[in-house]
Amino acid sequence: MTPNVTLTIDNQTVTVPEGTLVVDAAKLIGIDIPVFCYHPKMAPVGMCRMCLVDVGRPVIDRATGQPVLDDDGNPVINFNPKLETGCTVTVSEGMVVHGKTDNVQEARNEVIEFILTSHPLDCPVCDKGGECPLQNLTMHFGPGTSRFVFDDKIHFSKNIPLGDLIYLDRERCIQCARCTRFQDEIADDPVIGFFNRGRRLEIITFSDPGFDSYWSGNTTDICPVGALTTADFRFGARPWELNSAASICNQCPVGCNITFNTRREVKSGGGFAIKRAMPRQNEAVNEIWLCDKGRFSSYTLGESDKRISQPMIRVDGDLKPVEWGAALDYIAENLGALEGSLLSVASGRLSNEDLYNLRKFTTHLNGETALYTHLAGGDLVTRVGLSQGSNLGDLGKGDAILVVASDLEEEAPVWWLRVKQAAERGATVVVANPRSTKLDRAATHKLRYIYGQELTVLDRLPEEFTKSENTVIFYGSEGLGLAGSAKLAEGLAGWLVNTGRSGKANNGLVAVHPRANDQGAWELGYRPNADLAASMAKSAALYIAGADPLGDTGMEAPEAFMIVQDVIMTRTAEAADVVLPASTFTERDGSYTSGERRVQRFYATVPALPGTRPDFTITAQIAVRFGLEIEGRFAPRIFSALAEEVESYSGLTYVAISRTEEQWPIVGRSDMYYGGTTYENSLGLGVQLPAGDGSFEGAWKAPSGKEVSGLTAVPVTVLYDQGSVISQSKTLAPRLAQPHVIVSASDAGELGLENGSIASVQVNGREIELSVRLDESVPAGFVLVPRSMGLNLEAPAPVKVRVLEKELA
Repeated sequence: MTPNVTLTIDNQTVTVPEGTLVVDAAKLIGIDIPVFCYHPKMAPVGMCRMCLVDVGRPVIDRATGQPVLDDDGNPVINFNPKLETGCTVTVSEGMVVHGKTDNVQEARNEVIEFILTSHPLDCPVCDKGGECPLQNLTMHFGPGTSRFVFDDKIHFSKNIPLGDLIYLDRERCIQCARCTRFQDEIADDPVIGFFNRGRRLEIITFSDPGFDSYWSGNTTDICPVGALTTADFRFGARPWELNSAASICNQCPVGCNITFNTRREVKSGGGFAIKRAMPRQNEAVNEIWLCDKGRFSSYTLGESDKRISQPMIRVDGDLKPVEWGAALDYIAENLGALEGSLLSVASGRLSNEDLYNLRKFTTHLNGETALYTHLAGGDLVTRVGLSQGSNLGDLGKGDAILVVASDLEEEAPVWWLRVKQAAERGATVVVANPRSTKLDRAATHKLRYIYGQELTVLDRLPEEFTKSENTVIFYGSEGLGLAGSAKLAEGLAGWLVNTGRSGKANNGLVAVHPRANDQGAWELGYRPNADLAASMAKSAALYIAGADPLGDTGMEAPEAFMIVQDVIMTRTAEAADVVLPASTFTERDGSYTSGERRVQRFYATVPALPGTRPDFTITAQIAVRFGLEIEGRFAPRIFSALAEEVESYSGLTYVAISRTEEQWPIVGRSDMYYGGTTYENSLGLGVQLPAGDGSFEGAWKAPSGKEVSGLTAVPVTVLYDQGSVISQSKTLAPRLAQPHVIVSASDAGELGLENGSIASVQVNGREIELSVRLDESVPAGFVLVPRSMGLNLEAPAPVKVRVLEKELA
């Protein structure tokens, strides 16, 4: 254990672990030492000199090794003749720090004055105005007048794009290097850096396309001035005009904590509009970071021009708008004649409350529910997944992490970030995948296998992995469908149980689900249907909520009486007999259960679009017409009922998941310069579900190898796909991947394909023209087919690829 040391800062005594920086020790007792370049999540560099302090240390008697005492018995303190940077000096026993002496104040004044010699002083038009550390510190420490002439400043052309998402104002940059250090140290994407020297020093991008990183938005949060701004928020609003609402990102199973900023505006017809998504601190989940997909697309579904705002029923072959009462009566009339043959299909887009009500109603009609997903094994995660007290941030030396069948940055970016950080703290990270992924850079060991042979990696785990103190296993769906991922989950769960690594904190299985609340659905008893198309075809009635099976799989519309409940018009909704308009998660309350089994609450951000209703309300209003009274107005009441029936949620309440506690580093307070423009979490850190019973019997067994002839198409996930949610984001539109397949270099040579070629791809009876990308790490005999790119591949299948005589536009 790290020993503690005691020191005095501005006459306040504080005891902190040895190795703590002076600026952090001061923050712990509420003393703000101003900084520009320092950030508590990054290594100190001491560049800006804003944190200069007067540091004294006890005089030590060389003979005895003890402090020299004065006549009053107090240690004699020897102050350094020069000021020192509080962000690089570590504390020591008996240290005395002064941050308010005249020479310290004068030094800070001079630093501000020096920075302002090359600053445009355009606060009235700067996007950072109102939440700018430079502005705030200038008012506190800066000179009242300037000795420098404005015309002598260096001037650059304004607002050049570093990429599609981030704009740079070079005049405002104070050269603190927070942005470049974040990209180097944290994101491992060194795509921006300094160019030139002296007063002409500027930030440039090294990548094509510019600023090519999934993490670029975070640089605007930690930028202490208005040098970096996001494309969606530039000139959009002033901070003091904005309201804030706590929420949970719905783009993947991580469950990142976010804050939505809103305001009323003319272009929204006088209504509230979401202006930006910002990180909300939760050190056990996303710390203070957001990936760009979550930042720029999590809320855009509600702004889509495809929104459904009125119920519709099919009349003479066409969908016609009707009032809610008429739509619900129509459902009761038609569904009542088909009792006992209802299949309800739901996805992890729905909240826990939505899923609970839907299952109650379906069970009441003796129907069946199906979870719409391509990844199995969530029931095993319930038994042997992470449990209370688990935090990926605690994993380090002596611990082990296995990531198998998942390109983690593409599927759950913040988990990639946290696994990378665990590796940097000394954890053994094993990455198992048939091809290379970005996580390979942080891996202690890289294991390759052929698609379909995922479980062979358990025979090849390094000895240091099998002897680890704590073990976490992430598994995904790369190259797998439901059947394959079920076998993989079973084998991994068996290994954890048989080696005694389940049922305790920081140990367990984590499924990299495709949607935010898939694990919540598994916890509530939902299961995927092995042959959903066949089940839908033979059902007399279908209730589909938050899913688009027709659009995603290309299946034909079934002949069943079909109710579709969704936010936007999808191909499934277009084929429905009744369409019910649902509110988005930004328009109502609810809760999600993350892949780490953490239950977290989100809050209504903007008023619901007129004509829409929460999913749980719609289901309750249908249910009452069948004699079932369930809560349909207040999410907390539904959650209470859920907690009474579902064992893993027993005892949980909205009050419990809304509790917070002090977190480190301290960010999101009034100073803004210490942690950046990040929101403090005051509305809920969530609660992890308790450990499952671990009652899993079975041992893993590696499948026998088999010969594969011809090419096999395998599904993979990319972050910027063509999915129905992300495609509604205008900001991310330039970054969305165009439909393509990925082919090994050896296969490409035999087929006459080149990078950028257009090829005819035939799989599962469908033929489509796609561009070709080459990847030397892809094993021969396999073609990677990204999901949501046109082929709608759910499981491995034979594929034919034929080059066409035309080039990619």
